[in-house]
Formats: sequence, C-alpha cells, structure tokens
Amino acid sequence: MNWDQIEGKWKQAQGKVREKWGKLTNDDIDQIAGTRDQLVGKIREKYGLAKEAAEREVDDWTRRS
Repeated sequence: MNWDQIEGKWKQAQGKVREKWGKLTNDDIDQIAGTRDQLVGKIREKYGLAKEAAEREVDDWTRRS
C-alpha cells in the first residue's frame, strides 16, 4: 500500500499503527491524522530515533500494509 492509500484510510490504519508503535497515544494518532511527516516525527519523539531510522520504519511498515 502506498502512503496516499493509508492517508485516505487513516481510520482503518490507526489500529495497525498502534500495534506497530505502541508508545503512540490516541492523542498522538489523532494529531498525525494520516500525515506521514507527523507519524515520522512522533516516532522520533517517542522512540528516540534519528529521522532516517524513523523514515525507514515507516517505509517498511507502508510496504507491508
């Protein structure tokens, strides 16, 4: 699935995001609102990852979704 599809189906994708990144709160998920950059930023903030590592995780997750 590509990011445009995930963004369009954000309500359905939220559960998978919570499974993958359990440290993200419901408020975090609501703030992300399907925006890839927001997801990367929240993952960096909660997990202490570098931008490139967080982007890689999101890209890997996107390909598997």
